[in-house]
Amino acid sequence: MAVRTDVDGPAASEPRSGTTTRVQRLREELLNTTPEVCVERARYMTETYREHEADPPVLRRARALARVLDKMTIFVDEGELIVGNQASRPRAAPIFPEYSIHWIENEIDGFAQRRADVYLVRPEVKIELLETVLPYWEGKTLYDRVMAVLPGYVLKSQHMGVISGRGNITSGDGHIIADYPKLMSVGLEGTIAEAEEAMQALSPYRAVDARKRAFYEAVGIACRAAIRFAARYADEAERQAAQEAHPVRQAELRDIAEVCRWVPAKPPRTFHEALQLAWFAHLITQIESNGHSFSMGRLDQYTYPFYWADIEALRLSEEQALELLQCLWLKLFSVIKIRPWAHTRFGIGYPTYQNVTIGGLDRSGQDATNELSYMVLRTIRETRLTQPNVSARYHSGTPERFLIECGRTVKLGFGMPAMKNDEIIIPALLEKGVRPEDAYDYAIVGCVEAAVPGKWGYRNTGMAFLNMLKVLELAYHDGRDPRTDVQLCPGSGSLTDLQSFDELYAAFLQQLHFYTLCHVEMDTYGDLALEELVPDAFCSALVSDCIARGKTIKEGGAVYDVVSGLQSGLANVANSLIAIKELVYEQGALSLEEVQHALDTNFEGKQGERIRQLLLSAPKYGNDLEEVDQLAARVLNDYLEEVSKYRTTRDGRGPIGCAYAGSTSNISANVPLGQPVGATPDGRKAGQPIAEGVSPTHGTVQKGPTAIMRSVTKLPTIKMIAQLLNLRLAPGSLDTEEGLRRLVQLLRGFQALKGWHVQFNTVSTETLLDAQKHPGKYRDLIVRVAGYSALFVTLDKATQDDIIARTMHAI
Repeated sequence: MAVRTDVDGPAASEPRSGTTTRVQRLREELLNTTPEVCVERARYMTETYREHEADPPVLRRARALARVLDKMTIFVDEGELIVGNQASRPRAAPIFPEYSIHWIENEIDGFAQRRADVYLVRPEVKIELLETVLPYWEGKTLYDRVMAVLPGYVLKSQHMGVISGRGNITSGDGHIIADYPKLMSVGLEGTIAEAEEAMQALSPYRAVDARKRAFYEAVGIACRAAIRFAARYADEAERQAAQEAHPVRQAELRDIAEVCRWVPAKPPRTFHEALQLAWFAHLITQIESNGHSFSMGRLDQYTYPFYWADIEALRLSEEQALELLQCLWLKLFSVIKIRPWAHTRFGIGYPTYQNVTIGGLDRSGQDATNELSYMVLRTIRETRLTQPNVSARYHSGTPERFLIECGRTVKLGFGMPAMKNDEIIIPALLEKGVRPEDAYDYAIVGCVEAAVPGKWGYRNTGMAFLNMLKVLELAYHDGRDPRTDVQLCPGSGSLTDLQSFDELYAAFLQQLHFYTLCHVEMDTYGDLALEELVPDAFCSALVSDCIARGKTIKEGGAVYDVVSGLQSGLANVANSLIAIKELVYEQGALSLEEVQHALDTNFEGKQGERIRQLLLSAPKYGNDLEEVDQLAARVLNDYLEEVSKYRTTRDGRGPIGCAYAGSTSNISANVPLGQPVGATPDGRKAGQPIAEGVSPTHGTVQKGPTAIMRSVTKLPTIKMIAQLLNLRLAPGSLDTEEGLRRLVQLLRGFQALKGWHVQFNTVSTETLLDAQKHPGKYRDLIVRVAGYSALFVTLDKATQDDIIARTMHAI
């Protein structure tokens, strides 16, 4: 393989040791690019939908995808080794009008003036969208369908701020990992052959087989279009090679052409082909669907045979392999999607939640850490990009060296890798009916959710958030929202009417059960509309057992189907309940009337502040205090017991599971979810952010990270599908070998306690405050937000302030 490491062009402003000039230059170009809106996908989708209105939705959609792939602008940038673009320009966001258009019409003039996640809109793009594209979709979108059937009380619960479910119905679903190992063995030609063979076995006399036939035809259309899409890049690379004067770059372009002629049609033969195949599959699922959290699975496992074969045959050096991997990272960073502001504020910082999983056990229960696992860590350190997320699986047999290298990566401040504990996640999956060999092979999708690669349905995380602290506020206001004066679930009276802790907790459960129903209904109506209106043949073809069953993922084609709710504010609820329990019901230090008045007046005046300080002095979750920790566990367990009563829309249609579980992954939603909540009995003032994930509330931890981990591991983690713990470490904690060893000891202790997930920020408060004042000096400063990392200066100030307020710990 010809590789040129001195491609002409300006070097990056901050060269990274180990990156080639090529990677530095391409990285710099991406970071210097302001995201913009691309109209091409919307144009070609709209044209096809107009022409094929009588087609079954799955066929019409496959034909539309094919037209997009056949006609959209493609490019091979100077120096690229991995090729394929999502839109007409790098870091441009396609428009998906079939999901929702009203927010585009309402917000397009302000895309470039947003306080975060800014997008430029070229005048010609705006004209085409408003005059040609969007009018066709009026009354035909996914959002229109859901709004037409969603019960009014569910909409009101969203307006109150108890739930937020706009994500699915404006932006689609995602949270999917394709079956990359299978793709590596059969290529898309094998997938087409599988669909054709299944179609041959259909009966002409059965209605169900007629539906299957449309699906199989759609699979063929989409997969053949993907092969043509790759061939377009081969043509472009050959065109450039014919004009290239530099012999090394000319050879690279010819290599690219050969690779794209071979994959994705056929199984890869080399490491370069394996990475390019994985990228094409990943990219096309992103073009097909508007969802986010499309993830790459266990990249270090399914590409390793190709890497090792190339190394053994002397076709590739380790440094050449590293450069190819870093070129893939640049491509993953280039993927971007624009969301309505109402959805964007729940995930600030241009996140797409793409995840790569490394390390862990293999399907037979043996340690799977390999050279590529370390190479991914090196790639994170040297490229310094926010996407993709990287999750490192670990267990009692994980090599010490691997954990040390994870620590070396963490200390640079990117918040990566996030650490995932095999010794709780695998048992949690087994409890949900996952087969042992599949549970051992899990990967992380999106932020922190565990799934079986290539066998799990869309959206193992529901996009409806449940604001637990708002639920508690309703409970002590007789079920009536003090902000909107709406009462959907009549309660048991105001706080002054609840004469015992048992009465207070029963009032909370009454509201929790009702709003859990609203939460599930929001997901259910979205799922039904997604199944009918936007069936995705290409992605379904890459997930088992969709072809075997003749069903899309949404119809029940996947092997497994478990969806988790998203809960926020757990720590606030536990702290609020324990404060009232101890200070009012047990000690009599405060009366119910005093607390109610203080909350209703947002702790105004000296008396209000005195009451607030008493509430703040009560025991707080995160300090390894048994009573409050067990109360947090009780709240979460009661929610999990309730949500597990519900079934997904795929129930009885093939997949294993079809149940709801829990997830405390809430991205940056804890900031906007705090806005509609008044003052609360934990001492929090009105409108302030609520607690994120299973992390303690800011400023309430007095005993350090070990105590936090002990509190977290008392939660009913085995019943969940995802959990998120953020820890902020003092700068310098990991600067020495001794500091790295202490981090490894901390991780080993968390593993023994059966902790699910932990991730770290290591940037100093002084640096973050200076970055707020002088953003131009810190344009590539990366922080961990929640289940994703972001460039700090791209975040809005409220999210920045929330990160700065996190308690810092020394280890």
